[in-house]
Amino acid sequence: MKRLLAKWNTLRNQMLIGFLLAMMIILTVVGGITFDSVSTLLKNNAEKHIQQTAVQASGRIEGILSQIDSLTTEAATNPYVQSLLLKEAGGSAASFSERQSLSAVVGNVQVYGSGVESVELYGADRQRLFPLDEASLLDKVSGEWVARALEAKGSMIWYGLDPEDPESLLAMRRVSLMERNFQAGGYLLVQVSRSVFEFKDPLTGDGEPETMLLLAENGSLIASNDPGMTESEALRLSAADRQTVTAGGRTYILVRQRSEMTGWTLLILTPVHAITEGISVLRTAILVSAGIGTLLFMLLSFLLSTIITRPVFRLIKTMRGARLGVLRRADIVSSTLEINELGHAYNRMVDHINGLIRIVYEKELLQSRTELQALQAQIHPHFLFNTLEALYWSLQEKEEEELAEFVVAMSDLFRYTITGPNKDEWVTLREELDHIERYLLIMKMRFEDRLTWSIDAPPAYDGARLPKLLLQPLVENAILHGVESRIGPGTVTVSVVRAEEELAISVEDDGEGMDEETLRLLFASPESRRPSAKKSGVGIANVRQRLRLYFAEPQEGLERFAIRSRKGEGTRVTVTIPLTTRQPVHRPSADDTGFREEREP
Repeated sequence: MKRLLAKWNTLRNQMLIGFLLAMMIILTVVGGITFDSVSTLLKNNAEKHIQQTAVQASGRIEGILSQIDSLTTEAATNPYVQSLLLKEAGGSAASFSERQSLSAVVGNVQVYGSGVESVELYGADRQRLFPLDEASLLDKVSGEWVARALEAKGSMIWYGLDPEDPESLLAMRRVSLMERNFQAGGYLLVQVSRSVFEFKDPLTGDGEPETMLLLAENGSLIASNDPGMTESEALRLSAADRQTVTAGGRTYILVRQRSEMTGWTLLILTPVHAITEGISVLRTAILVSAGIGTLLFMLLSFLLSTIITRPVFRLIKTMRGARLGVLRRADIVSSTLEINELGHAYNRMVDHINGLIRIVYEKELLQSRTELQALQAQIHPHFLFNTLEALYWSLQEKEEEELAEFVVAMSDLFRYTITGPNKDEWVTLREELDHIERYLLIMKMRFEDRLTWSIDAPPAYDGARLPKLLLQPLVENAILHGVESRIGPGTVTVSVVRAEEELAISVEDDGEGMDEETLRLLFASPESRRPSAKKSGVGIANVRQRLRLYFAEPQEGLERFAIRSRKGEGTRVTVTIPLTTRQPVHRPSADDTGFREEREP
């Protein structure tokens, strides 16, 4: 997971994601605020419109009630009614015919009053005068409402639903006797049909009709255009103090209008979705705009990030090439001033570094070749001196005719050795081993049966390349410090084995070997090494120096040069060369690494 994140954690992706997040946050905030503002505005405007509608509906209802109020007022102040109630108040009971004559007055209220079903007249003792029976007012309404009628002093009091007839409404007023200083002389009870208050047509025009409820002061449901609305549900909605309410699983905007005349409350419930129906178009427009804006922003951000990061990626690719040892100038073409300046700075740095590399390389190559020439010059006289010393001892011990073979070997050996330092510096492994064998043959002139040798090298590696005279000093040391130091016969063994992409060449003798102190001095610097009669360590130091100059260090844990020796067990020297060699050439240039490669045949 971390590797995957690291792979995608690029400058381009960071810029793209950052721009996209910023755009999405801005669009979300702006879209949300716009949608909420428009939705609230629509609801407020709808509420004002519905409030006006409620005022109109309430006005229509109050018009009916005002009509009934006017007709009952006219009946209460009718002279005949006043005289009859005044007679009753004086203690004289009205006759049957006098009470029957009230039908003309009462009939006017029923004829001209909308929805008036009946009008009843009661005396001060609350006994009914019309119709012609002896019923009591308290059989119709409670004493509390009678008291309220008295307190109203002639104003109309709307009781609500008739307990005996739920399809009717009751209203009553006190009849005041004008000749007795408006003293209560009786009561006028009106029964109005409930159907007159029904809401037949929607008040807000087309669309889904609103729900309208008319509640009496005591909470009873007078009228509703929703057949499923119960009185308890209507009371709950009436008690709500919020703009929006929920009923039947739907959300409504609630508008209430209270009548000062009757104390009734008109409730209008308008579905929210009917009000905000047009807002869906706004929501779709916001979403589409956000989608198009996001897409365009992504494209523009991608193009912008590409313009910025492409030159950077090219520069990174060019810089990665430096790990391969090649420093090239970067082709930076960008419209961005900072990117161009970065490219020019990198190119100036590359030019400067390449110049330094060329100077340092030429100096090191010149120094290396000078050291190699000095080392080879050191080997040639040292080797020839030792060889001539061996020939001197052989000439003292053998007849001249037996030396023909050794003279030929000496001739080939000198031809191989004295070749100039700038010609044939590199030889094949087979050529070097043949030279070793000729050298051993010459050494046998001196040691005779005391010297035996064996060379074990697979023919497959005959073509491997190595510096000339790299192995001869090791064989020379094996003879002089190994075989010569023995009392009896000695053996020198040269073996070649492959270790992965390397060739390990070992030179081993069965001499007396060396202790740890001698080994330490052997590996010490030339300044700290003690001189000896046989110049011990000159050949080994030469081989180590040439290995260091010619070959790079091998893989970790290996060395090009190693010695294993113990006192009394002989000595084994091993050098390691690569199967694929890189040979120095004479004329390095700025476009050349200074090496040519020769691979294993």
